Amino acid sequence: MSDDKSIFSRIDELVAEEHELRSRHAAGKVGDADEKARLRQLEVELDQCWDLLRQRRAKREFGENPDDAQARSGDTVEGYLN
Repeated sequence: MSDDKSIFSRIDELVAEEHELRSRHAAGKVGDADEKARLRQLEVELDQCWDLLRQRRAKREFGENPDDAQARSGDTVEGYLN
């Protein structure tokens, strides 16, 4: 993802997929285990997107190039609160 707009676009796609998955689960088209596994993947990717946006904004705020921000691993972004 190269800019804020593309990151926000990806966030929108992930949120739409999450809503669709929940609807399919409620309709009995997706099992509990499959829903839970995919929701976990979506959560991690969303966290990575938000983290990348925060990095870009921080770089911009301090006069650095926001394009130098790098997506961090899922383990990294999920481990912030631990």
